[in-house]
Amino acid sequence: MARTAAEVAMMATDRSLFEAFRDCAEVDAETRLIISSDNHPADIDLGSLFARGLKVGAHFQRLGIVPGDVIAVQLPNWVEWPITWIGAAFAGAVILPIVSIYGENELGFVLRESGARMLVTPAEWRNVDYVARLNAAGELPDLRSHVVVGGTRNDNRIIAWQDIEAPIAVGDPGAVGVDDVALLVYTSGTTADPKGVQHTHRSLLSEAASLFGVRKVMRSGAFFSPWPTGHIAGTSVMLRLLAGGVTSIVMDHWNPANAAELIDRNKAVSFSGTPFHLNGLLDAAEKDGFDLSSLVDFQVGAAPVPPAMIERCAAYGLETYRSYGSTEHPTITYGSAKDPLEKRLTTEGRLIAGCEMRIVDDAGQDVISGGEGEIVSRGPDLFIGYRQAELNEAAFLPGGWYRTGDIGWVDAEGYLHITDRKKDVIIRGGENISSREVEDHLHAHAAVEEAAVVAAPDERMGEIVCAFVVTRPGAEITIADIGTFFAERGLARQKTPERLVIVDELPRNATGKVLKQNLRRDLKQAATAA
Repeated sequence: MARTAAEVAMMATDRSLFEAFRDCAEVDAETRLIISSDNHPADIDLGSLFARGLKVGAHFQRLGIVPGDVIAVQLPNWVEWPITWIGAAFAGAVILPIVSIYGENELGFVLRESGARMLVTPAEWRNVDYVARLNAAGELPDLRSHVVVGGTRNDNRIIAWQDIEAPIAVGDPGAVGVDDVALLVYTSGTTADPKGVQHTHRSLLSEAASLFGVRKVMRSGAFFSPWPTGHIAGTSVMLRLLAGGVTSIVMDHWNPANAAELIDRNKAVSFSGTPFHLNGLLDAAEKDGFDLSSLVDFQVGAAPVPPAMIERCAAYGLETYRSYGSTEHPTITYGSAKDPLEKRLTTEGRLIAGCEMRIVDDAGQDVISGGEGEIVSRGPDLFIGYRQAELNEAAFLPGGWYRTGDIGWVDAEGYLHITDRKKDVIIRGGENISSREVEDHLHAHAAVEEAAVVAAPDERMGEIVCAFVVTRPGAEITIADIGTFFAERGLARQKTPERLVIVDELPRNATGKVLKQNLRRDLKQAATAA
């Protein structure tokens, strides 16, 4: 009896990515990738994807790509993205996803720091000329080729996509080890340059296997993802398609109405996104009457999830839950639609099989059971270190424990509670205040659509609580209103915001995550100017 694609993913984590992609294409060739795009849509089966990827991989070899070389991809969610990954895996190359919105400065840094040999981009997309962007990125001594999708120009460095899908004899795949680097992802920095996170063939397939273990519903129908492929979550979606045979629906840019229509039309059973995506999806369903009832598995992560949002979902029959991970360690804990409502409202789920987690103090020592401290983790899907090796000493504790920089605690039932990022703790007159807690209370105010809380410089207290707020249409709110509201909720006075900034929208990255570093920067600049 043939194994299912999920069994392939779960049973064999000691293969190369190319072997995993090949085996999955043989087992589940009819799995589909559906891409929503204004001018570049696709609906293609896995068998066809793999066949096209083989040709591209042979062309990569012809162009001089050898095992260990880095191929950077700055494409939106287009069909050429997974084809490029199959081709890179065939050649034994390291794939480097880059978010499409990165401009010349970020692009130049990533290409130089990674030593990428090849870059794949659109010729143009959303009013951006990617050839001009690359030309403005500065000197790139390691870059040999720029492959453009939709372009027709050819010279020594610019190659049209159709030329690397031309007929070609396919030879042998590049030789790699399962513990060689297969994926390089640069995390968005706060005050420092982005960090290059390195994953191996084994760690990536371990991640795919672990998710199949906790999210079995993905085997039963289509999975919808709003994640861009430059983000680890978007890359993981492509991994589950290529190595796990999961029918996937993606978009080349986020559009809530289109998302709701796609879910309705394709009867998608599972979804993964941020609160930003979830809010937009529910608003679109309410406005246009789309049916979301096929969604039986709705995982929300990558940003704090207000309890009110999960309660709103319950009205739609969406049993949402949360999970916890990072680019460095993609999945550490996972919730379940079957968890009690209280746990889905307040926790990130429980530790997944194969992973380990500790809660430690500033000295790296375990805190008492149930105590709060920094979360450290390790497991088979943990990255092997940063591209910039000098960053690794501060990133790990002895024994290979990764320091997440997140603060939390584990309750008696094993559920993880995240209370803050270390950098998000507001220290007001020596008192630590959780920005996450303040945000949760702000989200309960009737006038507040969205809120982000950061520390504002203060000569007297050192730091005070500053709330950036997007109000609901037609609503108004003042700092006095917030003070009264917090007092009525019985909160300590020091947790009440002392500064309020009303904004039209919060700054976000490509995944919808609020860029708090931008808010801190604005406050610091304002304080300096004053």
